[in-house]
Amino acid sequence: MNTPTFLRRRLLQVLPVLAGILLVVFLVVRLIPGDPARIMLGIHASEERLANLRTELGLDLPIWQQFGVFVGNIFQGELGTSLFYRRDVTDVILERLPVTVTLVGFSVLLSVLVCVPLAVAAAMRQGSWVDQAVRAISTLTLSMPGFWLGLNLLILFAVVYPFFPISGFGRGFWDILWHLTLPAITITLSLAPILIRTLRASLIEILQAPHVEFARTKGLSERHLIQRHVLRNGLMATLTILGVNIGWLMGGSVVIETVFSLPGLGALIVSSIAARDYPMIQGIALIFGLLVITINLVTDLLYAALDPRVTYE
Repeated sequence: MNTPTFLRRRLLQVLPVLAGILLVVFLVVRLIPGDPARIMLGIHASEERLANLRTELGLDLPIWQQFGVFVGNIFQGELGTSLFYRRDVTDVILERLPVTVTLVGFSVLLSVLVCVPLAVAAAMRQGSWVDQAVRAISTLTLSMPGFWLGLNLLILFAVVYPFFPISGFGRGFWDILWHLTLPAITITLSLAPILIRTLRASLIEILQAPHVEFARTKGLSERHLIQRHVLRNGLMATLTILGVNIGWLMGGSVVIETVFSLPGLGALIVSSIAARDYPMIQGIALIFGLLVITINLVTDLLYAALDPRVTYE
């Protein structure tokens, strides 16, 4: 099976998943207690004004009609109008999306830069103090809740020692990276341990393979052995784990963006839930779902590109 055929089949498989996401998101949002009209007008608003606003927003329609309007807007390439911002949901999301994508991308890059050397060092010295230290630190950081770790880093490096900005996204490439350093480190300390453990286990298994032992007998140095025969094969399982966790990071950004006051999709969905902004919540959840599906698809393609034995069958 060639790549275009594989992509077509995967896209067909995505359609039921998207339909399920739309239905679940729509119904779950309606389970949030509270009346959007009451929140927008305040507790002293008259019933007449509340009724008029519900009619204007379409909240007085039966729930199946509201779902039909929601799906119809999506087929027209629209996500509706925000109840809180009174703007097109797509426009608001596109303003916030670069913050979340940049944060996740920066965090993944840091995680890979930390993961590969530590996993290689632990695998090459299995059972030594280096291996034990890497495993112990990984277990420790993995057990720390993200919000707790983020708050402590914020207090230590932005308040007690004001080395990093306390909030905001910044302007310009280097300023943005500077503002995202602490949030990215927080995510890295949660993601890197998973990647280190996976890559370490894969490398240990490959180091014991016959072709690696044969390469050693030929006098190949350990450095070339890792680069040519071990690391590429060991990255296979780690790539899959990374793809899955990038999808998790998209949702996990809600906590980190809230802690560090970043104007991304995570912080936006929190404020939208508080305002009972149904179209905005639905739009953000849909975008998160599409991003996760896209990341999983790209992971499958990269897996096949790195390992010639893998086909699209």
